[in-house]
Amino acid sequence: MDIVTHSLLSIVVPLYNEEENVALLTQKIHESLIGYDYQIIYIDDFSTDKTKQVVKAMNDDKVHLIELKKNYGQSLALAAGIDYAEGEYIITMDGDLQNDPSDIPQMLSYAVNDEYDLVTGIRQKRKDSLVKKIPSKIANYLVRRVTKLDIKDNGCALKVFTKDIAKDLNLYGEMHRFITLLAHLEGAQIKQVPVKHHARHAGVSKYGLERVFKVVADMMLLLFIRKYFQRPIHLFGIFGFLLILLGVFINIYLLIVKLGLGQDIGTRPLLMFGMMFILGGIQLFTIGIVMELLIRTYYESQQKRPYRIKKVTIGGK
Repeated sequence: MDIVTHSLLSIVVPLYNEEENVALLTQKIHESLIGYDYQIIYIDDFSTDKTKQVVKAMNDDKVHLIELKKNYGQSLALAAGIDYAEGEYIITMDGDLQNDPSDIPQMLSYAVNDEYDLVTGIRQKRKDSLVKKIPSKIANYLVRRVTKLDIKDNGCALKVFTKDIAKDLNLYGEMHRFITLLAHLEGAQIKQVPVKHHARHAGVSKYGLERVFKVVADMMLLLFIRKYFQRPIHLFGIFGFLLILLGVFINIYLLIVKLGLGQDIGTRPLLMFGMMFILGGIQLFTIGIVMELLIRTYYESQQKRPYRIKKVTIGGK
């Protein structure tokens, strides 16, 4: 425990319209982390209520407020907070008081004593509506089936990361849903622990059934990035080559029919399919080459953050 208490912790919490929750959340974090050295990093994702005013009014030196210039979504808000964080261990959680800060010390002990790179929560007796539970169960099932990563609750926001793993996540889009999978792809050793879960204290949930479709789309993108991001020609080139080969075989067959049997092939639909396969294959192969050049340009160019910070406030000043 001495190692933990002498290490700086960064609690990263994205906020969007949480004016009724943020003060109580801050109080609970303070109560749960007595004796620890920590900073609370709130990222205001362009809230339309008085969230940032409430945070500033606390005048709390442990509270850092990052104000984003527009609404970027939870993934980029998390990315901004993680980039700003200075702690040896980075803790992420939601701002709606459904996560319980009192679970943090136990999770930290696993990260430090057992040297796990990521300790993630499994929400016990979830206090959510079916509108949130059903998409979550579908998403967890899809992740397990497609990626073979046995994580029981990918949607739990309460996580403890080592600094190195957290800062290598490269969050964008809405990839916060797959933050555990991203850490796994970075080589993280992962521990799952049961954590408490509460009903939302105040405000309105931002999730619905459309989340299932977003999860499927994001997973397809993630799998492409995992396997083919560095070499897209291996995906598009192979499919393109197979289509060209199929088209050539079809046309060779038709040529034999024309020359050997003297039959008319000009009106056959098979001729059209043969030409379409060849042209489609050439297009896919060309796309692979273009993407290969784009990826090379991406790696050689200077990386820029996909978000813009308007202002950073420490202790309400």
